[in-house]
Amino acid sequence: MSEPAPPQPADGASNGPFIGPDGHPRCRWCGAAPEFLAYHDDEWGFPVADDRRLFEKICLEGFQSGLSWRTILAKREHFRAAFAGFDFERVARFGERDVVRLLGDAGIVRHRGKIEATIHNAARACEMVQQEGSLAAYFWRHEPDAAEVAVPQTVSTTPTSIALSKDLKRRGWKFVGPTTVFAFMQAMGLVNDHAQGCVVRARVAEARRRFKPPV
Repeated sequence: MSEPAPPQPADGASNGPFIGPDGHPRCRWCGAAPEFLAYHDDEWGFPVADDRRLFEKICLEGFQSGLSWRTILAKREHFRAAFAGFDFERVARFGERDVVRLLGDAGIVRHRGKIEATIHNAARACEMVQQEGSLAAYFWRHEPDAAEVAVPQTVSTTPTSIALSKDLKRRGWKFVGPTTVFAFMQAMGLVNDHAQGCVVRARVAEARRRFKPPV
C-alpha cells in the first residue's frame, strides 16, 4: 500500500469506499491498515503552510520511494528524532559522521542515497528560503487549478506535479520525481484528492477555502 492509493479498477465491489467505524465512507486506501485512519482523517489533504512540515513531508515521500507508506508512517517519529525535527537549517549542517550515525539507526530507512539526499535537500531548502521567502510561499505558488484533478484518485502525476518536479530538480533537489511530488501535493493540501463521497472531503474543502496561501 502506497500513499495515496493508485488508480483502482472500475468494478463496484473492489472500487467501493472504506466504511469507517463511525459508519461513514472514506477513501478506500485508508482501510488498508489501522494506522491509516487517523492520518487520513486528521492530516491528509489539509493545507499546510509550516516550512518544517513541508520539508518533512517531501523528505518522507522520497524515503517512501520503492516502499510502502505504512512503513514510513510507522517510523515517522524515529525519522523526526533522527533528523532534528526536520529543522532543515540544522540538517543542512549534518556531515559524514551524521550519515554514519543514521545508517546505524534501525528506527529509520537505512538507505545511504536517501539519507544523503535529505541532507542535500536541506541545504537546497535553506537556499529556497533565501530566494523565495519560505518553502510555503514557493510550494503554494504551484497550487493547481481544481480542474486539473477533476476526478479524485485516478492519477499519480499531473501537469503541475511534473512541472514542479522539473523546477525542484533544476534547483538541485533530489528524490523529487513527479509521482513523489504529486503525493506531497495531495498530502499537504495543494489539491483535494479525497474521493467523492469521502466524509473528509468536505472538511478539506472548507479548510482549503479558509486557508490563506503564503506569499
